[in-house]
Amino acid sequence: MNCNVRTTRQMLNGLVIAAVAAFGLVMAGTPAAAPSNDAASAQATQDTSSALVQLNGDPLSTYVRTKPAQGKKIDFNGNAVKSYRAQLSALRNDYKAWLRANVPQAKVTAEFDISLNAVAVQLNGATLQQVAAAPQVRRAEYQGLYRPIGINDPDLGIIDAIQAWNAGGGPANAGEGVKVAVVDTGIDITHPCFSDAGYAAQAQLGDHQFTNNKVIAAKVFNNKTPSRHYTPAPLQDHGTHVAGTVGCNLDTPATVQGAVIPYLISGVAPRSLLGNYNVFPDDVLNARSEDILDALEAAYADGFDVANMSLGGGSHGIQDLLTIAVDNLDQANMVVAVAAGNSGPGLFTVESPGAAARALTAGASTVPHFVGAPVRNSGNTSGAAAGDFATVTANLTAPLAVVFSAPTVLSTACSALAAGRLAGKIALISRGTCTFSAKIRNAQAAGAAAVLVANNVAGDPVAMASDGTPNQPTVPAYMVAREAGQVLKLVDGSSTTIGATLAYFPTPNVDIMAGFSSQGPTDVDFRVKPDVVAPGVNVLSSIPAAFCATPPCFAFFQGTSMATPHLAGSAAIVRQQHPGWSAAEVRSAIVNTGEQGVLKNFSTAAPETNVNVIGAGRENLDFAVHAVAALDPVSVSFGAVPSGGGQTKTFAVALKNLSAGTLALDVSVTPGDSSVTYAVSPGVVTLLPGATTALTVTMAAVKGATPGHHQGKLDIMSAGTSVAHAAVYTLIK
Repeated sequence: MNCNVRTTRQMLNGLVIAAVAAFGLVMAGTPAAAPSNDAASAQATQDTSSALVQLNGDPLSTYVRTKPAQGKKIDFNGNAVKSYRAQLSALRNDYKAWLRANVPQAKVTAEFDISLNAVAVQLNGATLQQVAAAPQVRRAEYQGLYRPIGINDPDLGIIDAIQAWNAGGGPANAGEGVKVAVVDTGIDITHPCFSDAGYAAQAQLGDHQFTNNKVIAAKVFNNKTPSRHYTPAPLQDHGTHVAGTVGCNLDTPATVQGAVIPYLISGVAPRSLLGNYNVFPDDVLNARSEDILDALEAAYADGFDVANMSLGGGSHGIQDLLTIAVDNLDQANMVVAVAAGNSGPGLFTVESPGAAARALTAGASTVPHFVGAPVRNSGNTSGAAAGDFATVTANLTAPLAVVFSAPTVLSTACSALAAGRLAGKIALISRGTCTFSAKIRNAQAAGAAAVLVANNVAGDPVAMASDGTPNQPTVPAYMVAREAGQVLKLVDGSSTTIGATLAYFPTPNVDIMAGFSSQGPTDVDFRVKPDVVAPGVNVLSSIPAAFCATPPCFAFFQGTSMATPHLAGSAAIVRQQHPGWSAAEVRSAIVNTGEQGVLKNFSTAAPETNVNVIGAGRENLDFAVHAVAALDPVSVSFGAVPSGGGQTKTFAVALKNLSAGTLALDVSVTPGDSSVTYAVSPGVVTLLPGATTALTVTMAAVKGATPGHHQGKLDIMSAGTSVAHAAVYTLIK
């Protein structure tokens, strides 16, 4: 499969959003109609003109006298918090005074005390070493730049959301009152997904032009806002799409490019309240660390329960400050769902802040549907996805010309084809090797009237993007699924019709891992990521009114950006039904009940079992709301172990009884292989309601252990049924 991905603003609408701290973040999603280009996307870069400076002293979220009790939030009105905030403010003032005396050109542009005790500094020519030299400083780093990485609704059916709703009183109050902050590009409150009809009056925060009683906060976070007059307006479409997946109102009718969707769509938590925390205002494609930290801390202070960050960027080590902030907010009882990134396939591609240990990190799998042009041939009809290239304006009927590179192998058409070979015909060629523009251009030069490109990996067709080179092809061009291509190549020369009217196509292609989904382990410390997988390919949701001819507008997007709001919405449902659970327990309920044995490899469609591709499996919201046990941490990672030494390591896991009754549990772990073995103790546990015990997982590597990835599974059983499981992983180097 070619992996070039478009990096224009249109692509950003789904594939990558910007962010901060010493790396660049990718908005992990692209419109299914804003296409794959089959080319590597550029990585966001650091902003070396500014820095995040962490100061001595713990933030409110982790300081011993101000951190909230498990399952509670910080009490900003409490005397201890007020007193300590004043101390932290004084420390920051000391640092600012030091800067004025020692590095006068450097200016503090933002201050933080909830998730980090830190300031943002505009360097104005100063070096990172200069601003880090003060006695108040713990560490400093350049800011990074991050990109905006269901008939029943099939998204909801895949994760058993409707069953979960029914466990909490039904769809009419699914997620009722839980507040989800969407740190993204804004939310279009004129869209019916976000109508506040039937909602009680709410305190509305921020710019009231962009709030109602459904979207209760609208704030903008960009340090150039005063001079450029930025607002929280949804001028890019990514945030509205993400917000719709989290909380689109129940049973909203949808139409995509004239094709009526044959079911009513709903968000995962349709009665949740949303917040527009816009870090990509206007046409801004890169947000810095301070903007994202500002948004996260504002959302926490505003009382939001869950934050969604469908963004990501390059990871630099294990201690970048944004990941620390995410970890601290989890400990202060906010669930933070983050995209794993769109840098796959390939291990070691997970991005920050999705690499954070306590982030709820999402990988992406397929939803089995799309809207496309009907292709009719020999009594068969298949769907063809449109992208950047021309489409037919009236039904086109012509002979099919199958282009072979070998007797049974479709050609990629990356080299020139004989002039006139395809004259007046619909060419069938294969995805792969070169850009879509190049292959379609070659087919057009050979006389093709239209081009069908057959996918070369499992799953539905994707929307193709141009490569931006001069003289783009002008003939209509579409992609068909790999299976459709295999059928069409058997009927060379037969009459084929490409329809001008788009249609909705349900398919069997469910639970296939997305090839773009970033994979673990994490950099340096080699932890399992993503935590769990959710639907992220061909996800249908809302987009702003400016993005289609006849609002309300809907679109299919793809990316881990689209998987993340499934997890954020799921966290809202779990929190609504279990308000006493901490953020860590909500996160464990979603991760450690992930459905196993359902995900398939994107290339072969064979079962996918690599824990650094799938985490704990594909999320199942019904399992999550019925969770009876929580694990902390949610996976067991022994890191890197030298092959020659022969080592034994232990790993502690806290096991808590979430149920109202006593639990008798059997604990086991996959024994491993001849190089690396695993054991766990104790093997039998009895826990009273709310009680916690420690499990010890032991890894033993023999001398000369086989280099590479070794994995297993920690399983918690009750009466012969698994109630929780966690991935176990060791890297032998």
